Amino acid sequence: MARLKRLLLPAYLGLGLLYLFLPVLVVILFSFNDNQGRFNVRWQGFTIRHWLEPFRVDDIPRSLLVSVVVALVSSAIATAIGTLIALALTRYRFKGRAPTNILLFFPMATPEVVMGSSLLGLFVATRFSTGWLTLILAHILFIISYAVATVRARIVGFDRHLEEASMDLYADEWVTFRKVTLPMIMPGVFAAFLLGFALSLDDFVVSNFTAGPIQTYPLYVWGAARRGIPPQANVWGTIIFVVTVTVMLFFLWGQKRRQRRVGV
Repeated sequence: MARLKRLLLPAYLGLGLLYLFLPVLVVILFSFNDNQGRFNVRWQGFTIRHWLEPFRVDDIPRSLLVSVVVALVSSAIATAIGTLIALALTRYRFKGRAPTNILLFFPMATPEVVMGSSLLGLFVATRFSTGWLTLILAHILFIISYAVATVRARIVGFDRHLEEASMDLYADEWVTFRKVTLPMIMPGVFAAFLLGFALSLDDFVVSNFTAGPIQTYPLYVWGAARRGIPPQANVWGTIIFVVTVTVMLFFLWGQKRRQRRVGV
């Protein structure tokens, strides 16, 4: 029984990971499928020709570029705003602090279809044409909550004595923030940016309501599903997954290296 209990947790963990990554493995596998029809849903043989011509379908790189631009802009702005909000909520006492804490988590708890339809109603009521600006504003709205939560978790464990030592050495508030505070919380800021980038790149529901004539990559995949998703979509999906995992592993490696350097 003791041996069975020791094996039970790894087996449970392995099944959980398999369940999570099985769709990704299917996407990777079918990027090498030698499909002969419109629908890439049945294995017909191995080939690398789809990897040799990833730009064969013009709409895929175009829509992917739109998604990357929107994700970069919206996650950068949301991370900057969320970092400042997290600092204010963690370190200062002000009127309305408690309601602000609650309101910030509303976008995380609100269903995306409700948020998307509400934003569309707002833009229509204010006669705001949907397009690039509305799409970026909508993505910033739901990314800020995740940015605040991520950066705030890093700030809570921050040692304020380091800032006090900087001020004792005649550094002003801005120099202290730039030289001490920001480098110390940068892992949380970078994690918030990566999380926001992933959420924006993956979003379909809110984008479907607020994009207007702009076509993001998820919107393209949804439209192509009715007439047959080309294998190049699997190729680009695999590339996105590999790049994302590589960036995360590099970030974790750099963080562990810094911890070993300071003897943590």
